[in-house]
Amino acid sequence: TLRLHQCGLPKKMALELFKPFIFARLQRNGLATTIKAAKRMVEREEPVVWDILEDVIREHPVLLNRAPTLHRLGIQAFEPVLIEGKAIQLHPLVCTAFNADFDGDQMAVHVPLSLEAQVEARALMMSTNNILSPANGEPIIVPTQDVVLGLYYMTRELIGAKGEGMIFADVAEVRRAYDNRMVALHAKAKVRIDEIEIAADGTRHPRRSLIETTVGRALLAEILPEGMP
Repeated sequence: TLRLHQCGLPKKMALELFKPFIFARLQRNGLATTIKAAKRMVEREEPVVWDILEDVIREHPVLLNRAPTLHRLGIQAFEPVLIEGKAIQLHPLVCTAFNADFDGDQMAVHVPLSLEAQVEARALMMSTNNILSPANGEPIIVPTQDVVLGLYYMTRELIGAKGEGMIFADVAEVRRAYDNRMVALHAKAKVRIDEIEIAADGTRHPRRSLIETTVGRALLAEILPEGMP
């Protein structure tokens, strides 16, 4: 699963984009004596080349741009994750900023070369640093479409669903019951939940309570940040 600051970059595309870095690393590691020899190794796609590519792209941001670039959020920086296939993968929440969708849109990938360019891309252009719209100051990274539908489906309640009325010791037990199809996602259940209450002065107070909820809501609560009401 992609994080907000990541993008999926096809292996063949990454190999082409990061060629100069791979050539330099092959020479530095003593695996190739000349640039020509390094080039031949990359063209043959030897196993060591893929290992070096993994190492080269680690924490090296790339810039994604979708035309037309109508505002500054039309080009943003991401940490690449190597994937199979031929299509760039993008986190759904950044689509609004790019005005992108998943029906065959084309995007350009740029590699910042110098260390200064990489630092600037990470500090100013990273998608996690562009949460608000420069036009009106409102959040631009907001759930839409499939994400909203998924949240609704996950949290809805269905009377008489399989497993209704069950009592669970913790969320892990809920997960096991759901994985083994002993209980439906929308069934009402009682779950013992450990919560952290964060007071106004920043102190943390652990609290354990038995709450009436649904299986889906209990599973969703697992991924919410600590202290969130």
